[in-house]
Amino acid sequence: MNWVTAVRNDKTFVGIVKEEKVFNLTAIAESRDVKFPSTLIEAISLGESFFGQVETLIHSDSAQNYTYELNEVRLKAPIPRPSKNVFCIGKNYRDHAIEMGSEADIPEDIMVFSKAPTSVIGHNEGIPSHSSITNQLDYEGELAIIIGKTGTSIKKEEAMNHVFGYTIINDITARDLQQKHKQFLLGKSLNGTCPMGPWIVHHSEVPNPDNLSIVTKVNGEVRQNGNTSAFIFDIPTIITELSKGMTLEAGDIIATGTPAGVGKGMKPPVFLKPEDSIEITIEGIGTLRNEIVE
Repeated sequence: MNWVTAVRNDKTFVGIVKEEKVFNLTAIAESRDVKFPSTLIEAISLGESFFGQVETLIHSDSAQNYTYELNEVRLKAPIPRPSKNVFCIGKNYRDHAIEMGSEADIPEDIMVFSKAPTSVIGHNEGIPSHSSITNQLDYEGELAIIIGKTGTSIKKEEAMNHVFGYTIINDITARDLQQKHKQFLLGKSLNGTCPMGPWIVHHSEVPNPDNLSIVTKVNGEVRQNGNTSAFIFDIPTIITELSKGMTLEAGDIIATGTPAGVGKGMKPPVFLKPEDSIEITIEGIGTLRNEIVE
């Protein structure tokens, strides 16, 4: 099951994509007078037992009345408004750390920054160029973890039990703002600079998230071609480190870092411009597409 937040006839709903069909769980539940979460964060917070209810809904007699083709809906970010900033892991691939500086930039300890909730947009939505404040907009294709079980000081051997699923994030960055302010928040948090989606894939369908190919294309040209097997800090380590003294909650989002091949790392650097199309494909997850717009 691929979990989505989608829109049809101006109505937003929680749904799943299964065998290329979109099930409007919100509408199916309403038709059966069944109480149902209004957001995907609420659904995730209910835990794995929630899946039994979903199976009942999609196999009910009324399900066929609220099942659509993918092209009949508009996909929003699966979590359109995160309850807190998106956690991001910096320089988690050796080659990316080197292309942004040198071997001296390879981190010995986990490097963390964040993106504001207002930066989140969905699949096929336009990324604003923000040309009045930056001329160095860059892309970063990343696997993102969705936390499913709240916890603090999570042990490494238990970390994967706290994962609900995975999605794709494009960590769009204004490199000049990043350099100007000597920190990451402003350059990472411009409106529309956290494309996410197209859906969340449940962890049961991604048995080995530490071995997934990541390919980023700009206007059809392959720019990034990496694999999560090259993580410096693997997923259990990331979850354990973030949760030390800080509670990770159901619905929290963690972007795991980007492989080499970003625009700033090219010689000379090549930054994004209006009408550029970015596609990020992660094995077992799908493809996230967005275009730069004025």
